[in-house]
Amino acid sequence: MTVVWLSLLATLSYAKPTITHEFKLENGLKLIVREDHRAPVVVSMVWYKVGGSYEPLGLTGVSHVLEHMMFKDTKKLKTGEFSRIMARIGAQDNAFTSKDATSYHQMLSAERLPVSFELEAERMQNLAIDDKEFTKEIKVVMEERRLRTTDKPTSLTYERFLATAHQTSPYKNPIVGWQRDLDAMTSEDIRYWYQQWYAPNNAIVVVVGDVKPIAVLDLARKYFGPIKPKQLPVIKPVYEHNTPGERRLTVSLPAQLPVLMMGFNVPVMKTTKIEWEPYALRLLSAILDGGYSARIQKNIVRGNEVAAFASVSYNAFTRSDSLFMFSGSPNRQKQKGISDLEAALWQEITTIQQTPPTTAELDRIVAQVISELVYQQDSIRAQANLIGGLTVIGLDWQLIDQDLDKLKAITPKKIQQVAKKYLVKDRLTVAELKPKGLHLK
Repeated sequence: MTVVWLSLLATLSYAKPTITHEFKLENGLKLIVREDHRAPVVVSMVWYKVGGSYEPLGLTGVSHVLEHMMFKDTKKLKTGEFSRIMARIGAQDNAFTSKDATSYHQMLSAERLPVSFELEAERMQNLAIDDKEFTKEIKVVMEERRLRTTDKPTSLTYERFLATAHQTSPYKNPIVGWQRDLDAMTSEDIRYWYQQWYAPNNAIVVVVGDVKPIAVLDLARKYFGPIKPKQLPVIKPVYEHNTPGERRLTVSLPAQLPVLMMGFNVPVMKTTKIEWEPYALRLLSAILDGGYSARIQKNIVRGNEVAAFASVSYNAFTRSDSLFMFSGSPNRQKQKGISDLEAALWQEITTIQQTPPTTAELDRIVAQVISELVYQQDSIRAQANLIGGLTVIGLDWQLIDQDLDKLKAITPKKIQQVAKKYLVKDRLTVAELKPKGLHLK
């Protein structure tokens, strides 16, 4: 649940105030700078508005493969030189691809920020995709897929679950790509994707740390300013067909434990027609699984001992509609099976649909969330990740400053309302991982 509440970070009344500045270069690049002078370090992130949800069938996984290739040759850099330079100056660097974005980030001494900008600007415009390097790297990605998904029964079940739960949204496709698409991918596909999407007018640079905003702006103008913008593809809004009817699948694989996944199609901040509903869904998630004393842990894991483990998750910050998801494994020591666990989860859903949480319970959840954030607020990386993550999906990063008030405005009745509206079988997908050779009810 921790990630859900990072957006409260800058709103705590007793947190050290931060100042955030937003700029836009003539070529369309957006620069967001947040001052945090507690230590002489900085996090620099370059976000591109392209990820798994942008990919057509037949080209799934291309954003992630391109992320790997961005550490290869450019006009001025040799393969691996980017990371070697970063290591020499004492910086930490990495990258990730999500459904909605690709991000490259470094944590380094504030005085070394020009190095980050110079190298990121170089690979934004001058990536040289070599056929031999691509052949090597696509094998690395295939191995990554095998280790993280194909050879992990729970991950493979989750992949198939998402492909069923998302009927019309591109979120049905795995970020790493389907194996057949990886098999058919060519270096020309990577060049095409790079030329389509990697441009200053499709990028957001986020800098958080011990910096002066105008100095950072001057650096951005020096290194990113000369890069020419591109004509970007037109992107249509993506929405899920949220009420396709109940769907069920069983996946039989060699596995140690049976696993149940239940997901309900729900709106998010970007797609909601009723502004307060995603806030209520976030609090509903916390009430059900917001720590040791939350309902799922108290009633299902410890109380009735139906589950060996169980959890609830919901991400309100995505480009398309999301899932309100329950998952868990039945307690085999108590001779419990998947049907017992599903019934117990439905009991918790029905209870909150029939009776709203008490004000005291809601107050306790909010207090717990705030205490967690106080512990985490020293992370400039988390601040940069939040600002970039909101901006790249088309939301205003200033939502951060409104978040706590919006959550405080949610009443127990509103939490009950979203539970009744969205946690219904017409929006439900259920997946069961059934270990081969294991007979459970």
